Amino acid sequence: MLKAREDRGSETASIMAEIGRKARAAARPLSVAAPQAKTDALAAMADALLRAEPAILAANAIDMANGAEAGLSPAMMDRLKLTPDRIRGMAEGVRAIAALRDPVGDVIAQWDRPNGLHFERVRTPLGVVGVIYESRPNVTADAGALCLKAGNPVILRGGSDSLNSSSAIHAALVEGLTAAGLPADAIQLVPTTDRAAVGEMLKGLDGNLDVIVPRGGKSLVARVQSEARVPVFAHLEGLCHIYVDRSADLDMAVRVVVNAKMRRTGICGSAETLLVDRAAAATHLVPILDSLAQAGCEIRGDEAVRAAYPAAGEATDADWSTEYLDAIISVKLVDGIQGAIDHIERWSSHHTEAVIAEDPAVVERFFNEIDSAILLHNASTQFADGGEFGFGGEIGIATGRMHARGPVGVEQLTSFKYRVRGNGQVRP
Repeated sequence: MLKAREDRGSETASIMAEIGRKARAAARPLSVAAPQAKTDALAAMADALLRAEPAILAANAIDMANGAEAGLSPAMMDRLKLTPDRIRGMAEGVRAIAALRDPVGDVIAQWDRPNGLHFERVRTPLGVVGVIYESRPNVTADAGALCLKAGNPVILRGGSDSLNSSSAIHAALVEGLTAAGLPADAIQLVPTTDRAAVGEMLKGLDGNLDVIVPRGGKSLVARVQSEARVPVFAHLEGLCHIYVDRSADLDMAVRVVVNAKMRRTGICGSAETLLVDRAAAATHLVPILDSLAQAGCEIRGDEAVRAAYPAAGEATDADWSTEYLDAIISVKLVDGIQGAIDHIERWSSHHTEAVIAEDPAVVERFFNEIDSAILLHNASTQFADGGEFGFGGEIGIATGRMHARGPVGVEQLTSFKYRVRGNGQVRP
């Protein structure tokens, strides 16, 4: 069992400063590493993860026991839990990232000026990335692999509840790096549970940290956004909505809504609020709610929903703003697409929303008027995942509007520079 370090004060600051210096030192060789070297490292990481399955499961068993003793919620326990299938999934995700085209050096755009200068906009690594996350130990593999592919060193600060699991996963990643001859410090895991370590990252580690990605609950993201002195890719809570229009196919609506809520309730793409067109209440509402209830979902509805479905509990304003991460859904009848847009505009975290409809005019209004990172038509909100987008994985779902939005994959972990080619031009 790994004993969590509980350093305090200046010792934690010293530990974090050294981690920052090592990451910055790894940045140069990683930024110019050959694409094949990164691909080889990722392939070696995937192999190492599979070999390390017994050690990872043993470490995870310790974390699960500690989580149960600490009274973690079922949703948090599900996020924390690793199984042989989930470890294989991690390895497959790393292989998928390895198979992606290397983005570094891509010419995004190019053009010529009348004076003969040729301009190119070219992808470059962002720099040193800090990822602060809670519970999910698989983020260790996803974030490490994605940052490596984009040529960025990464500093990983996982939650104290997953420290043993994350450390076992991290050891496999380092094994892959060294096998390919890349700097072991390209992927570092913060070894202390001291919360002061987060504070040091938010201050930028003496200028050695270039961007922070927070992945966790509202309080964590709020703290990062409030205190960070470096740019932040905000991954806000997944307060996801699904709207069923009067034109929706009923069988499809039932299937999609149940999947959106119940496939995995503890992920950020799980639907938390169901909006049903009032004009479809007589035909669609009860069959959908019956299917949810049969799947084990608790239903909380507004007054109109409870009148049509007495088994529903009462939904208050707090429900419309709650990311349950559990088998609970809030349900409201709305006046068509305008009512759905109004509700989402007021309550959404701008993460992911879905519309179930056959009327193309409804779909176009939904897509055009709702400003969330991911919008889906006739598909489950559970597709809000970088792997499902073909990105190989993701560090998180960015809900802000600057630089990256939606799944933060390899391309979103790059910046760019301009290359200008001339033949002796001078400016008059």
